[in-house]
Amino acid sequence: MQMKKVILSLAATSFLATSGAVAATNAELEAKLKLLEEQMAEIKKELTKTNTTLTKTKTTLNEVKAHDAFDNIKWSMDFRNSVDFINYDYNDYGALSGTSASNDGLLTSRLYLNMKAAPADKLTFNGQLAMYGIWGGELYSKDTALKEWVGSSRADDTLLRVRQAYFVWSDTFGEGGIPYAFSIGRRQSTDGFLANHRENMSEPGSPLAHITNMEVDGAMLKLDLDEYVLPGSFVKFVYGRAHSGGIETLFDSTGIYEPYAQADGDINENVDFFVVLGSLYNDGQYNLMFENATIFDTKGARTGIPVGGDLPEGGKNQALDAGTANLSALSLQADGVGNGINDFLDETTAFVSLAATHYMPNSGHQLLGSTDDETGYSYWLGFTIPDMVTEDGRFGFEFNHGSKYWTPMTWAEDTAIGSKVAVRGDALEAYWNFNLFGSENLASQIRYTYAQHDYTPSIRCAGWVTPQNVDIEASDLRFFINYHY
Repeated sequence: MQMKKVILSLAATSFLATSGAVAATNAELEAKLKLLEEQMAEIKKELTKTNTTLTKTKTTLNEVKAHDAFDNIKWSMDFRNSVDFINYDYNDYGALSGTSASNDGLLTSRLYLNMKAAPADKLTFNGQLAMYGIWGGELYSKDTALKEWVGSSRADDTLLRVRQAYFVWSDTFGEGGIPYAFSIGRRQSTDGFLANHRENMSEPGSPLAHITNMEVDGAMLKLDLDEYVLPGSFVKFVYGRAHSGGIETLFDSTGIYEPYAQADGDINENVDFFVVLGSLYNDGQYNLMFENATIFDTKGARTGIPVGGDLPEGGKNQALDAGTANLSALSLQADGVGNGINDFLDETTAFVSLAATHYMPNSGHQLLGSTDDETGYSYWLGFTIPDMVTEDGRFGFEFNHGSKYWTPMTWAEDTAIGSKVAVRGDALEAYWNFNLFGSENLASQIRYTYAQHDYTPSIRCAGWVTPQNVDIEASDLRFFINYHY
């Protein structure tokens, strides 16, 4: 009995001791939990501050990025290296008859640095710096006939020139009105509609390549008529200046004091042009485009004096203001032949273009060696097809024909043997466009161009040169690699 009391007493003591320990432990836990809750609340408070700061920072960064996207110029580049194998056979060409000329490897590099900026929702700027040099060429171009807008479109020296610089303001004439775009500056007028295929370009430039391939300084107004006339229709009005002659600046004026003025007469007058072009219909498959260009004071010669002979007031009887020229073209392209006939025809692009030039001399002057109005015509056929060798490669075939008086504006034609579009005779061309190593950044081409000149080759719209019967064969085998990014 005594032993039982002792055991019970020990058990009670142990229970009380354990209860006390548990109670102490619970108190400590409660204190620790309370401290942890306080720390968590502090951390949550700090996290809220941090998130608020991050949100403000992100907003600020977005504002900076948005600002920079409009405020800064965005750059891209196009770097092409070419090799051309050229040959000329002068079967019938005056003193050169029976002779030949060739180049077994003309190496050139062309660099375009493209600029874009959009400082406002409706306002954009586009520019392009260009260099087009011959490997081992001279430091400066020595061709005095080159205009400053064409210096970067003919292979010569390695000077970096302004090839494009213009702004575009886009808006509508009132709410629900006709969308329009207004632009002033030096605009891209090369590699236009249809020429983009032979240059391995997915999208054409403007205007139509059949009668215009040169940079221009001018002003443009474009009206989008898609919702008012026919699908895809638009019209552009362009007025610009191709030649500003006889001007001495304030600091190089000699003799009579007349800086920036021009003497009266037919020598070195301004040569201006007015162009109307656009798309008559474009449903995504068929695109019908037109262009009409009028050149004022186009260059020719006076009658009664041999071309190149001395004029009474000094100078030579050539490149004088002699009359007006009118150039027109109508071009149709089909992206896919037929309507779902087969996959191959769906991937075929075919085109045809008709064009005419009409030169009208003033009284006492001659154009293209004639005192009468003279009309030339040309047609241009071509198609491209999948090469069935590479993923995106295409084969292209083109044919051009021009008559005796055919004289388009193709100063900047990018063919080493001259403008194949301006040939007075026949021109054949075949090319393979592909991506080297399968890289979209290395657009490449192998191209063969053959030209049969039946009349004096048309160079620089030289209205004082009389087209004579000739027999010249010219060919150019070209390979280029074009890095663009």
